[in-house]
Amino acid sequence: MTVPTRRRRRGPAGTPIPDSHADLIGAPHLAHLATLNADGSPQVSPVWVKRDGDDVLFSTTADRLKARNLQRDGRLALSIHDSADPYRYIELRGTVTITPDPEHTLLDGLAKAYLGVEKHPWTRPEDVRVAVRLRVRYTYTME
Repeated sequence: MTVPTRRRRRGPAGTPIPDSHADLIGAPHLAHLATLNADGSPQVSPVWVKRDGDDVLFSTTADRLKARNLQRDGRLALSIHDSADPYRYIELRGTVTITPDPEHTLLDGLAKAYLGVEKHPWTRPEDVRVAVRLRVRYTYTME
């Protein structure tokens, strides 16, 4: 067995995502999003993600726990592993901005990438969607 190589990179917002692991950000890979609950305990959710330069985007509804946690404390961590090689992964940490997505543009784009459909099939009319943009400050990779 080959011993995995670890690399850390810290920097200001906009820290580059390493080319060696950029392919993990987006379909078909699910990201695991970690936020902090009000009591300080962790909360983790799988999310669909896409890359926009050195930022990472995902969609959620405004009333979900992850969105409420990020409104209160904009720090998060994402972990994404390669399903073909689980020892190859990237962790991203940073802060977020949250913007309304009333037309569900981001969600529908993610549904097309992950499911191959034009519209997200489980959207409810009452859903208030938001787009979350992660500004990366820290990366950790293993391969």
